[in-house]
Amino acid sequence: MKHIFVVDDEKNIRDILQKYIENEGYKVTLFSDGRQVFQEMLRLKPDLLIIDIMMPYFDGLELCKEIRKASDIPIIFVSARDGEFDRILGLELGGDDYLTKPFSPRELMARIKNIFKRMEKTAGRTAKTIIIRDVTIDLDRRYIEKDGIEIKLTTKEYDLFVFLAQNQGKPYTREEMLEYIWGYEYAGDGRLIDDLIKRVRKKLEQHQASVELSTIWGYGYRIDA
Repeated sequence: MKHIFVVDDEKNIRDILQKYIENEGYKVTLFSDGRQVFQEMLRLKPDLLIIDIMMPYFDGLELCKEIRKASDIPIIFVSARDGEFDRILGLELGGDDYLTKPFSPRELMARIKNIFKRMEKTAGRTAKTIIIRDVTIDLDRRYIEKDGIEIKLTTKEYDLFVFLAQNQGKPYTREEMLEYIWGYEYAGDGRLIDDLIKRVRKKLEQHQASVELSTIWGYGYRIDA
């Protein structure tokens, strides 16, 4: 049974989400703020976190940064902030999705299921290992390495990199990548993909990997074979 943490200082939202998530067959643990979440995450090993951004003591963005030091567990932000800057900042810090309050619990459940489906689909492909130049991708473990050292990517960074790696030499538009990675028409624009590409490139460069994510000007991106 999948286990989901809900971190929100509004009791009514926690109660509503608990009802919907448990009705879908998932286990739920609730938190009213972020202070104990990290330690409980290490102890209970949940499969996904839903985190409110604006909370007392320890806000959602700070919590996400702390979690990303140790784990690539999927994180969905929920927030009353509806600006594009806030949405991109949340994703840039390692969030996998962003919902603006008020939102439909059904829409949240659809996004949760999409994340789980994407992870299972990636892990269940016939080819278990992809090698691109000096980088190896272990699909079963969702693990990327170069010279025996792990290249740590967030869930969405990994999904984007694997998608392009499985289609080497073929260019994709930002819209095609948005649809693949989020699995629905995302309420954003191509700058989300640009940001993901930038972050993956930076991590590859930090490991001196020779894999290149090429920009196709006026179109999109590809990984050259």
